[in-house]
Amino acid sequence: MSIMTSVGVTGVTRRLVRVASLAATLGLWQLLTTWDVELWLRFGQFPTVVEVADAFGDRLGTAPYWQDVVHSLRRIVVGFLLAAVLGVAAGTAVARSRWAADLLGPLVEVARPVPAIALVPVAILLLPTNEQGIVFITFTAAFFPVLVSTRHAVRALAPVWEEAVLTMGGGRARVLFSVVLPGALPGIFGGLSVGIGVGWICVISAEMISGEYGVGYRTWQDYTVVDYPGVFVGMVTIGVLGRLTSTAVEFLGRRATAWLPRPPERIPARAARRAHRAAAPATAAPPALAPALGKGPADKEPVA
Repeated sequence: MSIMTSVGVTGVTRRLVRVASLAATLGLWQLLTTWDVELWLRFGQFPTVVEVADAFGDRLGTAPYWQDVVHSLRRIVVGFLLAAVLGVAAGTAVARSRWAADLLGPLVEVARPVPAIALVPVAILLLPTNEQGIVFITFTAAFFPVLVSTRHAVRALAPVWEEAVLTMGGGRARVLFSVVLPGALPGIFGGLSVGIGVGWICVISAEMISGEYGVGYRTWQDYTVVDYPGVFVGMVTIGVLGRLTSTAVEFLGRRATAWLPRPPERIPARAARRAHRAAAPATAAPPALAPALGKGPADKEPVA
């Protein structure tokens, strides 16, 4: 009971710290802009928190705002899904096949350092519509983090599980879908988390350059007409959308890797140690009992 109480108190404390951090930041912003502080940084031209909140409330009740949100979400979802599928496939092929590594490896290493936003002229010349060009840039931005993370995750797998499947008569498809992809999932979702963030950066930049709708396009238009509260509304919207999509990717990652052993993050260290000492036997457990004491599936011997 004391452990559960301690866990609850710790959770409440962490939430209070997060709320206090946000409130302090907003309060400092309000003070600096209200007093028109002009030191090395110039806050005199910044809108106040109240002005941004008023502008945000006004935008929420308009159809163009939601139209821009829908356009940006559609572009990021389509580009990111394409990058996820093709990035995982290409990364697995490069890691598993010498031919694929020889064919795709040099191209990947040459194209990967090029910023995706630098491909805007290429997208304008290559694709018939601006919409397709923005999706292409978003796809390119997310593709390389996914590919590289998948490649490293697949190469890092221990060969013992693959050898076990082959010994029991499994083929290449069985190895791929039962060993390689499940074992590489943590690394794959790490690349997906990076990819969704980079994708948002590039989709907003592409909308500012060549878009007709979208949050990035609207933010740039507000800047050109010197509507600074509107600019900050766009920034807040981008941050909220980015947070929601990255949270969705992380949630899917946790669900897809639920079989992995996880540390008790929500239990304070002292409470966890007390619980471990109370539950542990007086002598060390024999190796045969190790799985029963919290070992994950990766620590068990393969069953014939």
